[in-house]
Amino acid sequence: MVVLLDCVSLLVLLNSSCSAALAGDTESPIVNVTLDPRKKILSWNTRGIVTRQTCAIVTPLDPDDVSPNLQVRNNDSYFCTFRNAVLHQGATLTVNATSEGQEFSCQLTFKNPGKEGSGAQNLSCVIYNIRFMNCSWMRGPAAPADVRYQLYTWASLHGSVSECGHYIQDSAGTRVGCHFDELGEGHTTDDYFFLVNGTSSDTDIQFLDCPPVNGPRLEKYNPPANLTVKHNVSHYVIRWDAPAIRYSLSNSVLRYALDIQKTGSFSKREPVFLSRQHKNEYRLPSSDVRGEHTVRMRVQHVQFQIWSEWSSTHRFGVPEKNFLVVSIGLAVGAAVLFGMAVMFLCKRFSLKKKLFPPIPRVKQELAGSFLASLEETASCGGHPPPASQDPEDIFTVEETQSLASGPAKMVGPAPDPDPYENIPSGRPLPSQ
Repeated sequence: MVVLLDCVSLLVLLNSSCSAALAGDTESPIVNVTLDPRKKILSWNTRGIVTRQTCAIVTPLDPDDVSPNLQVRNNDSYFCTFRNAVLHQGATLTVNATSEGQEFSCQLTFKNPGKEGSGAQNLSCVIYNIRFMNCSWMRGPAAPADVRYQLYTWASLHGSVSECGHYIQDSAGTRVGCHFDELGEGHTTDDYFFLVNGTSSDTDIQFLDCPPVNGPRLEKYNPPANLTVKHNVSHYVIRWDAPAIRYSLSNSVLRYALDIQKTGSFSKREPVFLSRQHKNEYRLPSSDVRGEHTVRMRVQHVQFQIWSEWSSTHRFGVPEKNFLVVSIGLAVGAAVLFGMAVMFLCKRFSLKKKLFPPIPRVKQELAGSFLASLEETASCGGHPPPASQDPEDIFTVEETQSLASGPAKMVGPAPDPDPYENIPSGRPLPSQ
């Protein structure tokens, strides 16, 4: 930490003139008018009886009078603070007072000391990764070759001043930037003040100042994290995580930009902007996605202009050359699943029997009885059915040459004994 000693040299009284509203020899009660350019504080003393006092400032960047409230240090010391004034282009400051019924005015004309065009230009700073800050500026067009710039910053009007510890140089060795390693804990009330002055062995160097900037306005967020895309048949659901930020702010103050493009397409779609999101989600209808697409995101504060870098690109959807194959595969898969579901339901709830009832059949026992009755009926008629007839025995009779040799012999199996042979005649035959 370095105290801003160079600014003390600017604590000067330049071309001040004090006069009374009416001509006369009355001495002005306003004395010792001084300006602290770093703190933008105009101070003076009074003598005698002063009943009313005011102060004002006019600058080229703000031609209207700015009249802040006057403050008192002690009985005869007063000051005004112009915290938002920009002084590097010069300023005119005025103190008015009333003493013993007479109006007095003291005017101070402030000019930036040094050679015109020697000071730094286009100062800009950004906070990133929560605790780092980078600042950059351009070398003045009239700056000498040996110019040496210094950057000072402080986070409140009366806060301690720090000089840059890591300067960035251009190819000529001139300081054109600065890196701050550690900013400490951040508060939403932080107002950063910046001042760049310079030194040279040839001439005085003009300083460069700027209005205070609120800390959250300087922060450049990291890209949204954990970007994912999932498909739920009807939509592609894009989700992400909000970035970690330095200041305690609600997610509703963040504004997102989604860049969704079709791979290989020459026409570009406009980014989709989402503000004040309470749920980090975006749904893209499946009907809007034909072929492979890419998505990336960035984020900013809804009230500020600094965008984060783009996130890494995420691909989703199906390439068009595979779209027909995938569609057919999905259709076949759906048909198979439907068939399996129907089979399961049929088995589970016996829908097959309800839809296709079995044809009634005659039981085997009844069929056997019925066939036996048919056979019996046929036998009583004297003509047994062909299937029930006993096989016939075929005999061959051989004749002998002489009856003396005895009766003819039957060649073949012996005949079965006649069951009715020994039954006396005149009796009825037993029923079959």
